[in-house]
Amino acid sequence: MQAEIITIGDEILIGQILDSNSKWIAEELNKIGVSVYQITSIQDDKEHILKALKEAQLNCDIVIVTGGLGPTKDDITKLTLAEYYVDKLIFNEEIAAHIKALFAKSNYPFTEVNKNQALVPSKCVVFKNELGTAPGMWFHENSKVVVSLAGVPYEMKGLMINSVLPKLVETYHLPFIVHKTIQTYGMGESMLAEKIEDWETNLPEFISLAYLPSFGKVRLRLTAKGPDKEILEEAIAKNVAILQKLIGDIIVGYEENENLEALIGKLLIEKNKTLATAESCTGGNIAKMITSIPGSSNYFVGSVVAYQAAIKINELNVAEELINNYSVVSSQVAEAMVKGIQQKFKTDYAIATTGNAGPTTDLTDKTVGVVYIAIATPIGVFSEEFNFGKPREKVIERTSIKALELLRKEILKN
Repeated sequence: MQAEIITIGDEILIGQILDSNSKWIAEELNKIGVSVYQITSIQDDKEHILKALKEAQLNCDIVIVTGGLGPTKDDITKLTLAEYYVDKLIFNEEIAAHIKALFAKSNYPFTEVNKNQALVPSKCVVFKNELGTAPGMWFHENSKVVVSLAGVPYEMKGLMINSVLPKLVETYHLPFIVHKTIQTYGMGESMLAEKIEDWETNLPEFISLAYLPSFGKVRLRLTAKGPDKEILEEAIAKNVAILQKLIGDIIVGYEENENLEALIGKLLIEKNKTLATAESCTGGNIAKMITSIPGSSNYFVGSVVAYQAAIKINELNVAEELINNYSVVSSQVAEAMVKGIQQKFKTDYAIATTGNAGPTTDLTDKTVGVVYIAIATPIGVFSEEFNFGKPREKVIERTSIKALELLRKEILKN
């Protein structure tokens, strides 16, 4: 069973807002066994909408449309759907009563414009929008389903969870789709692919493998699809166990939400240890990553963003002669920074970064992209030099991930 997601709105096409709806809908459809064939963003234009609907139904069984259901004249989705299905709009008393009740709670007047929200095509099944005024609409014709939903994310999610997903499960005999994501760090995609080539070749036909690389890590996503969930889960588990024997040394987690910062948090909690960061070229990005994990206050003490040399000297006790002799971008300064933050916040572990993120090298003799990362542990301090190239954003991202990778290795050692 395949679906297409169509998002309607000029605001998406001009980059004014991010299309988060499609990502969420795709994830939820996948959970019930519906594969997403295509995601399309289109203009608030009648001809464009009609064309997109026609093309989507040629390829897919299910079409989910979001956006263009407001009460104003620029919201044309409902009228266009009525035209597409050679239908007319009728007044729905239940929806009108719902909108009046919502407005009454906030002391808003129920105007003629708002009344238009209660007009719906006669051929559709209407879903009441508990969180807003625009109802959802379900069309089922010639064994194809088109669903139209509000574009406001929380309204769309409410309609999907309460109405659309249950009705899809009720309407179709859907297969099971089982995913397993393996997180690996420290080996590039091509080298990893070569190492597991035989394992990949011997996967059952109903299991597919996708490589999802980013700097310092590669996620391996296994997807099994079929009518028997238990068989799929057993096959995934069996093949993951084989993979663990092949590359267990670089596997750090098994699901999408087990990112490096979350894994470090688990380790620190297990070992009852604490962490602090002193950041120069990363500008607080590592601290941001660490504190994005709920409960990180249990192990993360704090951070100093020591961007200028004076802050390194005054807040982290970096000796001025070290900076004068070796420059701020050096292993000596990185190690002094990490010792300073470890002592300042009295933590078990610490991270420090200093480098040239670019586009200029400021007052150092190091090229853009050169970074020093220092790690402090309960038994010592070390640093490593890296050259992460350009541009600035890449240097910051790569430094942050590499710092967390180095820290994880040290925590596991101790």
